Amino acid sequence: MGERKSKPKPEWQTKLAKERIEKLFKESKESFEKHPERSHRYVEMARKISMRYNIAIPRILKRKICKHCYKFLVSGKNAQVRTNSKHQAVIVKCLECGKVTRFPYRKEKKAIKKGRQLI
Repeated sequence: MGERKSKPKPEWQTKLAKERIEKLFKESKESFEKHPERSHRYVEMARKISMRYNIAIPRILKRKICKHCYKFLVSGKNAQVRTNSKHQAVIVKCLECGKVTRFPYRKEKKAIKKGRQLI
């Protein structure tokens, strides 16, 4: 069987989808204190939009989502953030599901030395 080919989405749709994703993350951050479940729902909606329109969520926003339970992470509330200089990584533990995610920061250090901003 042949692969199914779909034509790409119009540029205005992908642009609108990116704006909605960013807005949903902003709303998620603002509503987390009073309504954490609503905040998690906003993140879920942003993920669905990104999958539907095949748009990558920006790195800085992606790191605010647990990769296992897909909840919005807020340091000190439902996430524990630590740095590990031995492995040169930021370790984020989701307090909702207990999973640990590691983000290496070697590239970020090199970029800062060169004067660029990666994050």
